[in-house]
Amino acid sequence: MYFKLLLTSLIGFALAGCNHSPENEIHTEPEEVKVQYTVYSEQYELFAEADPFVTGQICNVLSHFSRLPEFTAVTKAAITLKIIVNGKTTEQTLESPSREGIYSFDIKPEVSGDGIMEYLVKTDSGDHKITVPDIIVYPDSQDAIAAAEKNIIPKANTTVFTKEQSWKIDFSTGYPERKPFGQVIKTTAQVQSAQGDEMLVTAKTGGVISLSGESILEGIKVSEGQTLLTIKGSGLSENNSSVRYAEARNNFEKSKSDYERANILSAEKIVSEKQLLETRTLYENAKFVFDNLNQDFNSAGQVVTSPMTGFIKQLFVKNGQYAETGQPIILISQNKSLLLRTEVQQKYAKYLNSITDANIRTVEDNRTYTLEELNGKVLSIGKVTTPDNYLIPVTLQINNAGSFLPGSFVELYLKTLTNSKALIVPNSAILEEQGSFFVFVQVTPELFEKREIKTGATDGNDTEVIRGLGDNERIVTSGAIFIKLAQATGTLDAHSGHVH
Repeated sequence: MYFKLLLTSLIGFALAGCNHSPENEIHTEPEEVKVQYTVYSEQYELFAEADPFVTGQICNVLSHFSRLPEFTAVTKAAITLKIIVNGKTTEQTLESPSREGIYSFDIKPEVSGDGIMEYLVKTDSGDHKITVPDIIVYPDSQDAIAAAEKNIIPKANTTVFTKEQSWKIDFSTGYPERKPFGQVIKTTAQVQSAQGDEMLVTAKTGGVISLSGESILEGIKVSEGQTLLTIKGSGLSENNSSVRYAEARNNFEKSKSDYERANILSAEKIVSEKQLLETRTLYENAKFVFDNLNQDFNSAGQVVTSPMTGFIKQLFVKNGQYAETGQPIILISQNKSLLLRTEVQQKYAKYLNSITDANIRTVEDNRTYTLEELNGKVLSIGKVTTPDNYLIPVTLQINNAGSFLPGSFVELYLKTLTNSKALIVPNSAILEEQGSFFVFVQVTPELFEKREIKTGATDGNDTEVIRGLGDNERIVTSGAIFIKLAQATGTLDAHSGHVH
C-alpha cells in the first residue's frame, strides 16, 4: 500500500516532556512539544499528534481517523496501535473512539531506536493497516524534545481548522492534477428539443374543439393513445366530419351487404363473375374509406389522441374554438433528448474542429454537468457565416438530466483537444478576494496556509493554475469557505476541541 507521510512538530500550551514534570523550578515551565504524523491510505486519513517518544515513558498519541473519500469521522472501529523498534513491539488496543473519529492512545516504548508505527483498523467491512514509517524513540526526554523542536512549523499566514470542525461540514482535500487542458470557449447556449423528441398534432378536419376534461393543460403528462380532444363537425353546413363519417359507414355497410349477397348468388350461378367482381371492388373501396376515417373519427368528429408518451408542451387551441384542416393543435414532447445551440465568435474558428468535450452549467441551481454525464455529443459545427450573422453556430445533443427546460439558457464551456498539460484544481478550491484568487494549502490536516495563485482558463468545473501552487501540495478542495470564515474570526486555537 502506498502512503504519503508528513512528519511535523507543533508547540502548544501545556507542560513540557512526555509524561515529564519539572522538579523544583522557579522559572516559567516550557511549552510542550508535539510531533505530528499524517498518512493517507486508500480508505483512511490519519492525523496523529504524539508526545516525543522516550524509552520507558508513557506517551500520548492522539489519533484522528477520517474515512475516505468522504473525509468523515470514523465512528465505529477497534484500533490497535503498535510501535515496532528493533524487532520489539509495544501495542495498545482501543475498542471504540473516545470521541467520534478520535482515539487517544497512551503507550510506553520499551527500546530506543528507529522504527515504525502500525495502526490495525478493524471494522465490519474488513481490516486495514496504516503504517507510519520513520519514527524515532529516544533514550531520554532532552534528546526527544530537542529533535522535535527542530521541526516546528511556522504559523505565519496559516489558519487552524480542527478535524472536529471539518467532520461537521462538506470537506475534502486533494492534490492538483496535471492533465491536458486546451482552449476553453465560454459561451451561452439555448436549450431546444431534439428532432424526433417532439410531435405536432394537427387537425385532419375542420370543426369545433372540445377538450377532454379540464386537465388538458400545458405541462401535464400524457400517455400514448390517450384521448386529448375531439374536433366536432356536427352542426356545420360545410366540411362536416360527422356527416362524412356517417356516409362512409353507411356506404361500407351497404357495400358489404351487397358483396355478401352477390357471393352467395354467384355460387348458384345467378350472378356473373363480372358482377361479383364489381360488388367486391365497391365493398373494398368503401371499407378502405371507412377504415381510414374510423382510425381518427367517430360519429361526433375527429378524436385526437396523443401519438406518444410525454407531456403537452404547447396547446394551440381553446375549448370551443374552430380549427381548420391542417391547423396545429397540440405539441407533444418527451423532453428526453435535447439540443444545446450556441453561436461563437469567428476568432475561435481554428479551435472548433478540435472540440471534443463540453461542460454545461445550469444557472438556476449552479450545477455543472460534463458532456459524458449527460451522454452527449457534438452534433454539428457551422462551416459558414452569413451577412446577417457573423457568428458560427455549434450544436450539441444531450440527454435531459431533469433540470433542463427547452427554451431556457445554460452556460456552455466548449473544450478542445490538446497535447499540452496544465496544473488543474477544482473550482470549489478557489476563493476570490477583491479580484485576487486564493487556495488553502494543507500544512497539516488541522493547519492551512492561505496561498495566492494566478489562474488561467476554466471549463466550469476546473481551473488552470499558472503560478503559486506546486504539484505535490495538498489543498482544500471542498469547504474552503469555512476556513476563510475561521480565519476572519481568528478565535480558534491550535488544540480547539482536543484533549491531550
